[in-house]
Amino acid sequence: MKIYDAAVIGAGPAGITAALYLVRSGRSVILFEKLTPGGQVLLTDSLENYPGFPKGVKGWELADAFAAHLEGQPVDRSTATVTAVTGSAGNFTLKTSDGDINARTVIAASGATHRRLGVKDEDRLLGHGVSYCAVCDGNFFRGMPVAVVGGGNSALEESLYLARICSRVYLIHRRDAFRGAAIHEKRVRETGNIELVLSSVVDSLNGDDNLKSVTVRSVTTGEKRDIDVDGIFIFVGNIPNSDCLPEACQRDKGGFLVTDTEMRTTVPGIFAAGDIRSKLCRQVVTAAGDGRSRGFLTAGRTPCLNICFAIFFWRSPWSLPPAAASSI
Repeated sequence: MKIYDAAVIGAGPAGITAALYLVRSGRSVILFEKLTPGGQVLLTDSLENYPGFPKGVKGWELADAFAAHLEGQPVDRSTATVTAVTGSAGNFTLKTSDGDINARTVIAASGATHRRLGVKDEDRLLGHGVSYCAVCDGNFFRGMPVAVVGGGNSALEESLYLARICSRVYLIHRRDAFRGAAIHEKRVRETGNIELVLSSVVDSLNGDDNLKSVTVRSVTTGEKRDIDVDGIFIFVGNIPNSDCLPEACQRDKGGFLVTDTEMRTTVPGIFAAGDIRSKLCRQVVTAAGDGRSRGFLTAGRTPCLNICFAIFFWRSPWSLPPAAASSI
């Protein structure tokens, strides 16, 4: 049975970058991707801070560019779902919906999914007014009033996008201050059809077949208010897609994988890159950087790689044992 040098789970910026560095170094790679490559970049209207695009770039355009970079490269690609990773460094088995795959190392770059708001009827109204992607579903609500829930960059950016196509946007945040970038907040406050509903939480989603209104409650006074909207877009954080990985991989309190600076998890031979990793900043540029670091080192492209592995083996609990280090 074929054994790959590396199995990369996820085809967003981190996974694609890791795969590219590996195959260009002569390593055999299988890349697992669901649907279309690009990851959460595809859910973003535009990026203004990605180097090389001073006027910004559409999310789908950047995703297409990432995918095009894979064309012609000897990367085996699979759309199978990875359900479990077992084994040890140098001999991992990935249980997938299409059968078992063997690999010497595993790079987890499967990203994260949107966190649910956790209110009644959220699941029932999903696709009937409830959404987690403004770029995907915003056009269904063109000319209609909508609500956005959240206080980070995603909520601010998507509110600005929706304000261009919807009649009114109610931005609901449980605190009295936003967590997102100041430049996004400034634009939101200057946009006439965005109404801020601060220090408030969503108590209920109302409607039979489709969403008709949301009930919000002030966290300071307890006062409730019904807001008529046809759609609600929820951006209240992310949950890492790490269920397939061993429990021995240490996670932080949010479930994200804890790594060292070289992307090593606490399980030798398993590495993490991109949004699945515990870190302060989750952006496309940092995800690509994670993928580059892990792909470059796994490929053994630095003269001091084996020395570095040896040093980390003696000094860090995240390091590969010498036998595993020599295998990659």
